[in-house]
Amino acid sequence: MKRSVALFLVWAAIVVPARAALDVGDKAPDFSIKAALGGNVFQYSLAEALAKGPVVLYFFPAAFSQGCSVEAHQFAEAMPSFSALGATVIGVSGDDLETITKFSVQACQGKFPVGADEQKKVIAAYDAAMTIMPDFANRVSYVIAPNGTVVSSYLSLNPNKHVERMLAGVEQWRKSTPQAKVEAKTP
Repeated sequence: MKRSVALFLVWAAIVVPARAALDVGDKAPDFSIKAALGGNVFQYSLAEALAKGPVVLYFFPAAFSQGCSVEAHQFAEAMPSFSALGATVIGVSGDDLETITKFSVQACQGKFPVGADEQKKVIAAYDAAMTIMPDFANRVSYVIAPNGTVVSSYLSLNPNKHVERMLAGVEQWRKSTPQAKVEAKTP
């Protein structure tokens, strides 16, 4: 089944034009969601995370599918770079909480939280559902500034550039924001 989904996602990437649902400058919808970090379940709040700095929010179609596991591993490996920039990361999919809890340990290596959006409310708020397969989130990533504004986005079913693009988005935001420069220098 996972292989069929993966093949369909590749096909969809070819025939469906890529455009992130939210544009740079848009206000990111606030949300609270059940999430897991290293197997521990908790209530994740975007507002609370933004109070600490920029947030990288990425949506992914299905935990444990090949592309989603690759992407989660890449985000896990890049967490020291995101942390150095003062950014946090959360992944969100329509998977159930039990699946997400296992995924948080295995693919995410306990390095960042993943949210279970079983009712697809966050996916809908971000217009991140796949057009032709609305039960799955599209692979779309956002950098959200502490004021709640989208400052960078990237949409591609190919998981290989999301981390690179989101790191560049956070770095660009830091360079263009005087307050962020001061915070980055503060120990």
